[in-house]
Amino acid sequence: MGKSKDKGKKAADSKAPAAPGEKLSGKEYSRRMKKLHGELVRLQEWVKHKGLRICIVLEGRDTAGKGGTIKALTERVSPRVFRVIALQAPSEREKSQMYIQRYLPHLPAAGEVVIFDRSWYNRAGVERVMGYCTEAEAKAFLDLAPQFEKLMIGSGILLFKYWLEVSSDEQTRRLKGRIDDPRKTWKLSPLDIKSYDRWDDYTTARDDMFAATDTSWAPWYVVRSDDKERARLNLITHLLSRIPYKTAPREKVKLPKRRIKNEGGKSSYPFKFIPEA
Repeated sequence: MGKSKDKGKKAADSKAPAAPGEKLSGKEYSRRMKKLHGELVRLQEWVKHKGLRICIVLEGRDTAGKGGTIKALTERVSPRVFRVIALQAPSEREKSQMYIQRYLPHLPAAGEVVIFDRSWYNRAGVERVMGYCTEAEAKAFLDLAPQFEKLMIGSGILLFKYWLEVSSDEQTRRLKGRIDDPRKTWKLSPLDIKSYDRWDDYTTARDDMFAATDTSWAPWYVVRSDDKERARLNLITHLLSRIPYKTAPREKVKLPKRRIKNEGGKSSYPFKFIPEA
């Protein structure tokens, strides 16, 4: 029995990688992501070494997969270098400011990669569709955003804008999955429910946003995200391909010798150990 199981395992391990469009196995996804994580760490060290400033904007409809993509981007790198910005609704004071002002303090400094989980493009999407800003304010934003981004890039910031594109059927499936799953209920907000029947309005807002802000200096890149695993792999692969980076110089690490008298680490102190689950 043991031998037949081993043969079956070897056969499964030797399967050809999934072709484009096929569902990835968990093992294949992990294998590919492990390699990309290694490259993200390499990029991180280069960003610190060269003092690069990178800004990544992630936009898309509700359930498009922004959260999972951000987790994939950041789970193996330092939060001191890869900072995630997910702003709450503006305060009364922020509402009285110039619209873009609340985002300026969060732009990257030297040696930082900043990821916006939704960004200044809230005005072109959620705020416009749900009536949180006037039509005149939305159009003024669309006129000014390309110039703001040109200033960012002129200052040396590397800006990457990604739109995660999810289908209506897949969005419905994901929203239903959030209703009773205790791991996901926090993701289902009252705004998600209000937005659900505004699909066509969001489509129009998206198309207007692209027409006004898909510029040669700050283009939009669209990621098909019905298959979340492939979306993460594709986005990270694309991002790495757009940034010229090398292996940063690093001193070879060698652990020094140490002398330990109390080999078992025993102590007379009454430590409060937690129960073993």
